Amino acid sequence: MTSQPKQQLPPAGAPATRPAPPGGAPTPLSVGVEEEFLLVDPVTRSVRPEGPQVAVAAAGELGDSVGTELTRYQIESRTDPHTNLIEAYTQLRSLRAALARAAAGRGLRIVASGSPVTGLVTPVPLTPGPRYAKSLSLFRALDDEQSACACHVHVGVADPRESIEVSNHLRPWLPTLTALTANSPYWNGRDTGYASWRTLAWGRWPVAGPPPYFESPAHFEELVEELVLTRTVLDRGGVYWDVRPSHHLPTVEVRVADAALSPEDTVLLAAVVRALVGTALDAVRAGEPAPRPGPEILRAASWRAARDGLAGHALDPLTRRLVPGVTQVERMLRALSPALRRSGDLDLVRNHWERLRTRGNGADRQRAAYRHRSSLHDVVDHLITATCPSQAPPAT
Repeated sequence: MTSQPKQQLPPAGAPATRPAPPGGAPTPLSVGVEEEFLLVDPVTRSVRPEGPQVAVAAAGELGDSVGTELTRYQIESRTDPHTNLIEAYTQLRSLRAALARAAAGRGLRIVASGSPVTGLVTPVPLTPGPRYAKSLSLFRALDDEQSACACHVHVGVADPRESIEVSNHLRPWLPTLTALTANSPYWNGRDTGYASWRTLAWGRWPVAGPPPYFESPAHFEELVEELVLTRTVLDRGGVYWDVRPSHHLPTVEVRVADAALSPEDTVLLAAVVRALVGTALDAVRAGEPAPRPGPEILRAASWRAARDGLAGHALDPLTRRLVPGVTQVERMLRALSPALRRSGDLDLVRNHWERLRTRGNGADRQRAAYRHRSSLHDVVDHLITATCPSQAPPAT
């Protein structure tokens, strides 16, 4: 939930890919990333409510690439749009380093975790501003625990009809993205038993989780208008489905992922999401209908992915069968191989997926840090160094 525009992508009406030169391949789809972080005290390892102060400190260097979030425990960065993911990765590292410097100036550290490991105070301290005041008035105690951090990926798709159809095609893969990116096993001092507790916490919003299947752009517009008119959401920006046409950019925005532990995890997600959108566009332009798993099955698959991550089983929304979570990810990557090869991301994804398959996703790595000494302090210290290696946790 933010109160100001994000990165600027191509203007409305621009094509999703640039025309190919004679005999050449089209330019890959543009990708922009928003990353949310928690601020922690490196001594107590608890979250600290200084997001607005850190944002001001970072703005001198980052300008509009930094912003605040719903709670004062959080801060957000926004990349430029990129067609080259190596350049996106470089900027992701640079943004994290700049935020880390601004936080260090106040004696704090940034951590990329979908949920606070320890020190959460409820009700949470909200960031000042009229939008957040309106949110509290409308949603009341629902705001009390919303210190949940996500990673959002925007992919340039200018045509509104194609954006809606891409959303339909992505629906069956949303739980797989949840499992791949799960990074919130701990919540305020305890292991929740879930790989992505953020998914459960965020799912309380009245318009969140997997989106409906939309019959047309008009169907989408009518539903959103009804949600706004009935004050179910604050405005179009309050439509928090896991994938949506952006309300202010010519992009498809995928919002399903927890905050990514490392920049490497983020660039893997960006590459996979771009390939999903590219594959969906191919299907749309070929006139292929999108699969239509029922909302009950899709919600069940999302819950299972949040619980098990990569370490357990996934519910395939299309076959309605349980399969190992790793197997489901590999099915997705096989389906995306042509798009990944076309964009030049195939080796990048293979390498980063092999790393995750060996070491686990963010949730697995958080729990591994805890097992070393059964210490939540060790979890936070691991998050600090994995988020930005230039940050130094205290010696213990």
